Amino acid sequence: MPKVSSVTVPYAAYLRVYEPLAAFPQPERGHWERYARRERRPSYQDELRRSLADLVPTPPVAVPVHESDDAFVIEVDGVLCVCPWRTRLRGWQALGELPEQLPTPVLDAVLPPVVRRQAAADYERWLERNPDARPWIRTSIWQVPLNWFVLVADEEREYEPKSGADAPYLRYRTPMVQARRRVARGLRALRDAIDEGPLIDGLVDVGRWLEEFHPRSYVELDYGGLVHALPAGLLDEDHSAADVAEGIAALRSGDGDGAGEAYTRLVERWRAVRDRQYAN
Repeated sequence: MPKVSSVTVPYAAYLRVYEPLAAFPQPERGHWERYARRERRPSYQDELRRSLADLVPTPPVAVPVHESDDAFVIEVDGVLCVCPWRTRLRGWQALGELPEQLPTPVLDAVLPPVVRRQAAADYERWLERNPDARPWIRTSIWQVPLNWFVLVADEEREYEPKSGADAPYLRYRTPMVQARRRVARGLRALRDAIDEGPLIDGLVDVGRWLEEFHPRSYVELDYGGLVHALPAGLLDEDHSAADVAEGIAALRSGDGDGAGEAYTRLVERWRAVRDRQYAN
């Protein structure tokens, strides 16, 4: 992918699944084996910059014409694991969510209705040929959904502030078996305490998504560009996974007050982050 710009895009966070090479059929497995040997690979910032650049032409390019052949790669205990970008698929899915996120006049100005209709028609035809397709990456704008924190633990937290030329990062990474176990435990505690709610719905949805992948995969929660938008002090003090775990433990023990305190901390922290979306 050619470099479009050096400007940092600050607003997107990610939930990724890295599958072992054995999970991929040939010839795709061979492609990822060769890809992993590259000395330099593009970053999530490169993907975002390219997507934003596609909105500049007239008419804008709502979704890439061709699917990306890039991926994120990690090696754990000698096992190579890959998280394909699937930018085109994710673009189609994000396009379907835009009407809920933007006022119609703004959406029409950025992506005219005729462009959106064409993209939707292309997606329908593509889905007929690929009914089981699913993305390896979920993206969230200006927040990390609270249900994502259920999947990880505070001891898995990795925070590196900006140092010289090195970019900062804040992420969690956990084995798939642990993520699925935490989802199940979290759902039991929530359902025993409350009948329904967005946290339960979100956790059910993400749990179903995780079931689509190889059991020896790894799950990564990455603050992504948010680390460029938030003060280092706020990031250093952010232990949202610990707050979520504390709240679920409190529910499990019948401590409604303790659960409420943990939830309040989370809501206030992430409301302050979302408010930055509208800051000039």
